[in-house]
Amino acid sequence: METAPAKTLQKRQVLFLTILLFLWETGSEEIRYSMQEETESGSFVANLAKDLGLRVGELATRGARIHYKGNKQLLQLDITTGNLLLNEKLDREVLCRATDPCILHFQLLLENPVQIIQVDLQLTDINDHSPEFLEREMLLKIPESVQTGTVFPLKIAQDFDIGSNTVQNYTVSPNSHFHVVTHHRGDGRKYPELVLDKALDREKQPELSLTLTALDGGAPPRSGTTPVRIEVVDINDNAPEFLQSVYEVQIPENSPLNSLVVAVSARDLDAGTYGKVAYALFQGDEVTQPFVIDETTGEIGLKKALDFEATRFYNVEIAATDGGGLSGKCTVAIEVVDVNDNAPELTMSRLISSIPENSPETVVAVFSVSDPDSGDNGKMVSSIQNDLPFLLKPTFKNFYTLVTERPLDREERAGYNITITVTDMGTPRLKTEHNITVLVSDVNDNAPAFTQTSYTLWVRENNSPALHIGSVFRAKLWVRDINDHSPVFLDREIPLKISESTTPGAAFLLQSAQDSDVGTNNVRNYTISPNAYFHINVHNGAEGIIYPELALDRPLDREEVPELSLILTALDGGSPPRSGTTLVRILVLDTNDNAPEFVQPLYKVQLCEDSPVGSLAVTVSAKDLDTGSNGEIVYAFFYATERILKTFQINPTSGSVYLKAELDYEVIQTYTLTIQAKDGGGLSGKCTVVVQVTDINDNPPELLMSSLTSPIKENSLETVVAVFRIRDRDSGNNAKTVCSIQDDLPFLLKPSVENYYTLVTDSPLDREERAEYIITITVTDMGTPRLKTEHNITVLVSDVNDNAPAFTQTSYTLWVRENNSPALHIGSVSATDPDAGANAQGHFPGHLLDVSGTGTLSQSYQYEVCLTGGTGTNEFKVLRPILPNLSSKSIGREVEENPSFQGSLKNRSH
Repeated sequence: METAPAKTLQKRQVLFLTILLFLWETGSEEIRYSMQEETESGSFVANLAKDLGLRVGELATRGARIHYKGNKQLLQLDITTGNLLLNEKLDREVLCRATDPCILHFQLLLENPVQIIQVDLQLTDINDHSPEFLEREMLLKIPESVQTGTVFPLKIAQDFDIGSNTVQNYTVSPNSHFHVVTHHRGDGRKYPELVLDKALDREKQPELSLTLTALDGGAPPRSGTTPVRIEVVDINDNAPEFLQSVYEVQIPENSPLNSLVVAVSARDLDAGTYGKVAYALFQGDEVTQPFVIDETTGEIGLKKALDFEATRFYNVEIAATDGGGLSGKCTVAIEVVDVNDNAPELTMSRLISSIPENSPETVVAVFSVSDPDSGDNGKMVSSIQNDLPFLLKPTFKNFYTLVTERPLDREERAGYNITITVTDMGTPRLKTEHNITVLVSDVNDNAPAFTQTSYTLWVRENNSPALHIGSVFRAKLWVRDINDHSPVFLDREIPLKISESTTPGAAFLLQSAQDSDVGTNNVRNYTISPNAYFHINVHNGAEGIIYPELALDRPLDREEVPELSLILTALDGGSPPRSGTTLVRILVLDTNDNAPEFVQPLYKVQLCEDSPVGSLAVTVSAKDLDTGSNGEIVYAFFYATERILKTFQINPTSGSVYLKAELDYEVIQTYTLTIQAKDGGGLSGKCTVVVQVTDINDNPPELLMSSLTSPIKENSLETVVAVFRIRDRDSGNNAKTVCSIQDDLPFLLKPSVENYYTLVTDSPLDREERAEYIITITVTDMGTPRLKTEHNITVLVSDVNDNAPAFTQTSYTLWVRENNSPALHIGSVSATDPDAGANAQGHFPGHLLDVSGTGTLSQSYQYEVCLTGGTGTNEFKVLRPILPNLSSKSIGREVEENPSFQGSLKNRSH
């Protein structure tokens, strides 16, 4: 049968349980506060007692305390006042990084009864960080052909602040070519783009240095800067230009082979291959042209001997062509300087080998002298021997007559050998000698002496007249040309390299055709096969040579037409005209007019967090329609944070992205990578790679003990022993947990809110049966493989006075002689009590015995008693007297007023 106190205890336990369950239901309420970051330690946050409607003393009596994850003591609670204070300065950027809003979740734990209240502290940002660029310098390579309005993305600045305190705007230092536009990214951040306002010209300004400034929205705003260096990439927009349009040169005709005639020089304001000039003879005739040019140096050399007497002047046209196909030309006027390498020549026009002896000043011979040389080398003096009766007389145009100076006498000398010597005035002097023989014919200066005085001759009649033998004369013969030759090109194919950036109207010199005919039968016109890009202009060159020029009508596009093959036709002026053709093959040179384009603008990838370092995450691919270096793509991260650079690396050639460090789903679940593909000309494209980290069950559950009560009273039903929280950093089934304890224990686990559990007694405990429990709380997740955490707690059971003392005998009879002396031991009783401590100590109410001063009992006594203590010095509780018959009311009052007595059974009897 239960006693009244036991019933009262049970009622109280039921009431406590009811209140506890009510508090658990209401424990999910939240209180939210706000405070600026970096507020000084010790600053007041709030008064929790007031906000919760509690008396200040309740916080202390209920053991109130603040709990934060990881047991960090960021806040402190003054339980005497109820004030919640900062325990240290709170840095929003450290605690929350880029998370906005930054809310710190605390739990206010109250006991007796247990109550958990969620306390949220929102940290508001202050502008305590300046924008910062990761790169010390940005380098952009921009072709000078880029159109105005073209946009070039720039890298963003980092600012650890949030909201209006982060980067809001970008500016660029004043300049005449660019301005900056600020755009919004999908994640709310702002990024700058450089916009071209004015066309670039590398030849005027090959490089620009700008300063990019990032400004946040604070008051006052903070800023960060970085230099932006722009290299202007060359295009072929300048044709080579010769330093002189005409070079005039004199060269002796006896100059040795390979002699330097002259060095021409052209300059091209472009750079690289576009500025590299190659020289060539523009109208070179391989058969007759005695000159050769070094294509690199522009030096013109002599490859065949010169002859002043054959050709005195040469007009050589030189073409300078750059690597993009543009060309310029100049003329080299070469005058061959004569040397005295020709002896005079004597040409006999008339010679009378026999002259009458009596003919003074008779013309014996007529001749002319000539010397192919020039100047003094061509001046001549003619002479004959002095002892002859002949005389040389100059007439006109180097003609001379040889005449007799006086009458001859055949009878004295019948013949003369005359040497005509012609000497030039050059150095050294050259001469020519011409020998003639003149016979002196007889004249009738002596009377004949007939052998007979008369002669008779007979002549037949009807004889024919004397035949005319002929005469000697000088004549010029003009040969009239007929159109018997077709124009011929020296090369079967004319290659041209023309940049696609060449503007319409640009002209390209072509090789002229050769035609052995002259006059109108020579080349008179050129035509080109029909096409959409070029037409032919015909120009008159030196010495009447007609040469063709190819003119561009519309812009070229290498990506559409990389090569053109045209037929160049040369037409002469004959009737009918003859023609000759050659192939003009045009190779369109690439310019960087196409930016790289990714095959996909967005790549989505999933990676297990246990992927080994070096694993391939994804391979991005971009295409560039340009060729050469303009089409060579280099991949790199763009807008990469320090964390991304530490976690991933990209192959700049293949675009493959690899893991550089281990992933941890519990730290970061998603990475957003921006990858840039940049070509050799500085143009770029971007794509986004979203890497989703998939969770594996690599974290066992964690048990965080918030409250533990030990010891607990043995008669406390559903008493809260412990309050703890379960956390598993994994996700999905890997984070789902099950809590359990041993089945054979009188305890029960109850889930509450937000993964909180309470350990309560399942039934009343009995310290006398078991005074201590070692409870193993096992937390198991639902992942594969399943991971578990075990946490051992020791709970001691404290004693309550729930056991009455038990005497070893139901009654004791002690006999005492009368007139005993005091302190005489007359006997002892023995009792036991399973309780502990004070609950086992007994006491007999000695004042209920009437003992005289001599130690003599005044009468006999008999009581019904209850032992309340242990052995030795005991505590007794008097239930009722048997002898003498005292008033039960009086005894009851004594018992109520003296519920326990301390004494010894020595000198006591009943």
